[in-house]
Amino acid sequence: LILREGLMVAFFLAGLVVLGGQQSWWLQPMLTQMNATTIYFGATALTAITDNAALTYLGSLVEGLSEEFKYALVSGAVTGGGLTVIANAPNPAGMSILRGHFDEGSVNPLGLFVAAVPPTLVAILAFQLL
Repeated sequence: LILREGLMVAFFLAGLVVLGGQQSWWLQPMLTQMNATTIYFGATALTAITDNAALTYLGSLVEGLSEEFKYALVSGAVTGGGLTVIANAPNPAGMSILRGHFDEGSVNPLGLFVAAVPPTLVAILAFQLL
């Protein structure tokens, strides 16, 4: 068992649930003023610097959002999810498991970002055109 890495993910998700519910006071007014296209591209960009599970969970706390808006939020998080190691909670755990297989035991975040841009653009085209 890889206990340490699993606990990292568990504590992150537990913190998200505990602290996320207290964020609706500022999320509700901000998100209800946005349209689906804005939230799609905003979610795509935000997943480059934040966890996509956190992003979608916080969006799910807002009452009264349309199905189109919810779809845009989730698809934006999925589209931009490859732009960073922290886009998904298990990624840091996976990085700690696989670090020995990378040069000098680490991944270059800028290199990861640059390598993820072309597939991200393909995903944007797929979600926006289909």
